[in-house]
Amino acid sequence: MVDVGSKRVTGRRAVATARGRVGSRALRLMMAGQMAKGDVFSMAQVAGIQAAKRTAELIPLCHPLPIELIHVDVTPDPPEQVLITATVQARARTGVEMEALTAASVAALTVYDMCKSIARGAEIGPIRLEAKSGGKSGDYRRER
Repeated sequence: MVDVGSKRVTGRRAVATARGRVGSRALRLMMAGQMAKGDVFSMAQVAGIQAAKRTAELIPLCHPLPIELIHVDVTPDPPEQVLITATVQARARTGVEMEALTAASVAALTVYDMCKSIARGAEIGPIRLEAKSGGKSGDYRRER
């Protein structure tokens, strides 16, 4: 891992998004609460939160961080997609981009898993960092 011992502890925030294309039929069933495996939106939200908390265990060179906030929003994006937005905040010596990206990724994988029997052609992506703040490199916001 990179030595971050000499860096200042600052407020860090990152927002990442992921999209899941599940098709219009699966999206309709999800929105109606009629999926065989249950509430896709809630399960994906919880999976994303769990994933953010375990990022340092999953990504070999990530530092374990004292995360203060994880918010994962999973919303329908008709006619055939789900939009996942993960926000992570911490006061730390290094950023929380990987935690936000991991949360969005695992939430998207959960949507895929819960829809795969109906949406054989489901796809995940793009998964990307939308914004970050804090730290020496300063703020970043993806241009639309």
